[in-house]
Amino acid sequence: MADERHQKLAQVLVHYSLELKAGDRLLIQAPTAAFPLTREVFREAIRTGAYVVAVETLQPELTELLLREGSDEQLTYVSELDRLRVEQYTARLYVWGEENTRALSSVDPKRLALYQRARQALLSRRLEREASGEARWCGTLFPTHAYAQDAGMSLSSYEEFVFTAGMLDMPDPIGAWRRVYEEQQRIAAFLGQHDELHIVAPGTDLRLRVGGRQWINCAGKANFPDGEVFTGPIEDSVSGTIRFSYPAFYQGYAVEGLSLTFEEGRVVKATARTNQAFLEAMLDVDPGARTVGEVAFGLNYNIQRFTCNTLFDEKIGGTMHLALGASLPESGGRNQSTIHWDMVNDLREGRVYADGQLCYENGRFLI
Repeated sequence: MADERHQKLAQVLVHYSLELKAGDRLLIQAPTAAFPLTREVFREAIRTGAYVVAVETLQPELTELLLREGSDEQLTYVSELDRLRVEQYTARLYVWGEENTRALSSVDPKRLALYQRARQALLSRRLEREASGEARWCGTLFPTHAYAQDAGMSLSSYEEFVFTAGMLDMPDPIGAWRRVYEEQQRIAAFLGQHDELHIVAPGTDLRLRVGGRQWINCAGKANFPDGEVFTGPIEDSVSGTIRFSYPAFYQGYAVEGLSLTFEEGRVVKATARTNQAFLEAMLDVDPGARTVGEVAFGLNYNIQRFTCNTLFDEKIGGTMHLALGASLPESGGRNQSTIHWDMVNDLREGRVYADGQLCYENGRFLI
């Protein structure tokens, strides 16, 4: 028997996040563990009259095998099927549902960087199509024991956390997310009227400029759950130091005690208590990796604890995050890179000034 929560999530994803219509071409990318959700999304998509063009089963164990044992030529090979797939869908659902969140943590970072560089053109094309509105996408998460363990929770408690973060416990979650959109739009409009942001918190004194860039209101469309506003800062404007409150997770690595110093928009100093070599390898993966592609504020106050998962942690109400690497084109950001690495900082003891005006304090906007 299908879990009612999976059915409810599938309905929100299909009808609100992706807005599937008859004739849409849907690509589903999901691991085996997420099959209960994949099935319900497939069912709901069929009911709308959409075409499911492919269900791609994500298998990180095979990626690990390639990274460990493949030749450089095999690591950099990109098939025509991959090139074709990125052009074919009009809607894409990506489901995270890992059974081992550290599957790639012992892979040589330089080989991982080589693998990623070879796929930069695919990433750029996907971002271009999705930013232009030619295609839509949403990323969501299916609760697994691995995620629950990372969060220090039982699976049942973690499931409750996930579904509450998505407001799926409410009678009308789609209506609830539409109200979130309205409130966040007010914040995005305010930020869009300003140029310089000055962020101050323990260990952090950072300035950046956002004038002329577009603040994007994220309310359950591209991510689910959601709850943030973001933009791409002017690439050479970031200066100062930021010390991230939480570990920064990427490709199975956890970089703890992370501090970055910027000059003229580029990281000139990067230190961490753990995985310093991985951090340096990612910063050197390509010319754009040392530049900030995104600055954002987390606004989902249903999420109040750190769970070692960026999808949720970057949305925590009272936080902000930077992403090193690729800008999201819809924001007007211009940085290009094979990486997009979100790093979260707690602002519940911080302040933000917009063109010198205090606009955010202790985790809340004051507007």
